[in-house]
Amino acid sequence: MSLEKRCDIILIGGGHSHVAVLADWARRGPPAARAILLTPEPTLRYSGMVPGWISGEYARDAGTVDLAGLAKAAGVQLVLDHCIAIDPEARSVLTKANGVVSFEHASIDVGGVARAHRVIGDDPRLIDVRPTDRFVGLLADALHKRSDEPLRIAVAGAGAAGFELAFALRNASALERMPEVTMILGREGVLPGHHRRVADKVMAEFLRQGMRYIEGDADLVSGPLMVKGEAHEPCDLIIAAIGSAAPDWPRMGGLEVDMEGFIAVDAHQRAIGYPHIFAVGDCARRIDRRVDHSGVHAVHSGPILAANLRSALTGKAPRQSYKPRKASLYLLSTGNGEAIASYGPLVAQGRWVARLKAWIDKRWIASYAALSERA
Repeated sequence: MSLEKRCDIILIGGGHSHVAVLADWARRGPPAARAILLTPEPTLRYSGMVPGWISGEYARDAGTVDLAGLAKAAGVQLVLDHCIAIDPEARSVLTKANGVVSFEHASIDVGGVARAHRVIGDDPRLIDVRPTDRFVGLLADALHKRSDEPLRIAVAGAGAAGFELAFALRNASALERMPEVTMILGREGVLPGHHRRVADKVMAEFLRQGMRYIEGDADLVSGPLMVKGEAHEPCDLIIAAIGSAAPDWPRMGGLEVDMEGFIAVDAHQRAIGYPHIFAVGDCARRIDRRVDHSGVHAVHSGPILAANLRSALTGKAPRQSYKPRKASLYLLSTGNGEAIASYGPLVAQGRWVARLKAWIDKRWIASYAALSERA
């Protein structure tokens, strides 16, 4: 579909918060505005269900949201294309295939970009978890390669995503023989940002499943996998779960960014100096308070963004602000039919936690599927 050359609002990117905006417009009726969703993919893959796919709990595409259906239900034109530049003064964006489009308001939810090859080194064995669709495709190919020996896998990054992927890979349904999995912790240690009791519980399960860890940062610059000057070979596959970097085009277009290049936004998610532009999720950074880049915050801030966009489109000042709770519920699958739940210092483990996680994940996906089916 060709891109309209002018619109009232353009949603750039199909991230979690924009999914919530589309759902709000589908449920309550779209604002009286010409709206465009500009995103390269017709679906959003929910990263929280990817470990379940690896361990055999879900089919490969079970955790996807139909952006095309949601856009249609919300009265929004979907254009499958990339944004490559923005001019906040001229209120225009440049797309890769469809040229320039002008807007009155814009909202950016493109996520972060892969950084593993820049930080760790360039190696064909290295697969970054960002972007998620590319990760799933590359991992599927890697896991289906025949080998007479157990696959030797290293996971760089000891955050929640790294551990969940390590558990899933240890129990990967596509492998006939259980792989050897090693976690490279990195300088931030085990589960940074989580309570010590949670980290201890996760590490205990990690060791119980027969995996090992190395303290230090992964380095592939010299060829072999190095950690603190020591080679750790042989290694067949290296999974990088080290977080994402900021895309370049917001900074190059003149939007104010923080020291890492993420779009600086106020309490209402408005770009500093450009109140007609909003940014949210892993491409943005709040200047009024700390909000970590996390799927939990991206999902919960979506309804806030939807309300603020409605206000902006009717000429009113946005009033709502996302305020993270002191603690959030995290559910981490252990790949073997169990999961670990944490809420601040509280932690629990069992099959009932895995059932709770599956119920929440499936309900979240189903809620958007129901809206898409109306279209």
